[in-house]
Amino acid sequence: MISFIVVAALSPLLIAVLKKLGLIQPIRKELPSDHQLKKGTPLMFGMILFVGVIVATLYSPTPLMFFLAITYILFSSVGFLDDFWKASRQDPGGVSGKTKLIFQFSFTGILLFYVVNKLGIDTNIQIYKNVSFDLPIMFYVIVITLFVVGSANAINFTDGLDGLLGVVAIPTYFFFFIISESTEVQLFSLIMVGCLLGFLIYNIYPAKAFMGDTGSLAIGGSLSFLAVLEKVEILIPILFFIYFAEQLSVILQVSSFKLTRKRIFRMTPIHYHFSLKYGWSETTIVAVFGFVSWIGTFMCLAYWRFLLHL
Repeated sequence: MISFIVVAALSPLLIAVLKKLGLIQPIRKELPSDHQLKKGTPLMFGMILFVGVIVATLYSPTPLMFFLAITYILFSSVGFLDDFWKASRQDPGGVSGKTKLIFQFSFTGILLFYVVNKLGIDTNIQIYKNVSFDLPIMFYVIVITLFVVGSANAINFTDGLDGLLGVVAIPTYFFFFIISESTEVQLFSLIMVGCLLGFLIYNIYPAKAFMGDTGSLAIGGSLSFLAVLEKVEILIPILFFIYFAEQLSVILQVSSFKLTRKRIFRMTPIHYHFSLKYGWSETTIVAVFGFVSWIGTFMCLAYWRFLLHL
């Protein structure tokens, strides 16, 4: 409640500051005409979600909570650099993808090493109750680093329509709140839900401000590490279904065009395809994607409860 109220109350102030500083979203020319109308909308609104990190660490200043906060901040800092570049230079391209990946891979490896050595997370991948694959520590760190960075960027792709990522991420955080036996994870997850609800007041269509990579990469990094901490890696394809569908559509589109000079989708990430090909409105796409995210969450809860939970 505190996080929700503070985010809802402070958001108008942050939006006004972003407008005054001229930190607005540059719109790519290839985007549909309705998106061109959004030119001038403040960017970097995801900074307001730091309220959740502050509230969580003040309420529970434990090593695990500090780890969750640092994870969020590190991924957010990469997104902030990208957003600031875009907004200050009015360059839709932002910081190069290679540069962002170098930063992400570097601190993800360090964070995972800390998870294994200091937080005592084992290196197995649990499949079914007492069935698991135990991986050598270095192989585990490499595989999970690829998973975390890949997932964080997949979640980043989902931030393309007004309110989309917020609506889709709430069920995912809710899942971790339900399954975790850790007070810190429960608290962090529920606080993020509260923050996103307050955030959506200003981000739902028509958005008064955009989250930007400042928020989307941070959400992606924190959700990915929550999956690692809770040992539910096996559930990720379902739990992160929307995020991976967005990322996969981009990969397929680029690969198809390079090989055949033909496009599979009208435009990617795939949420644009539903708009251009089928004429779905932004609110319809957000509602459908949010519904699918909730379905995936309940499927994962069932698997966790009856097949995975010891």
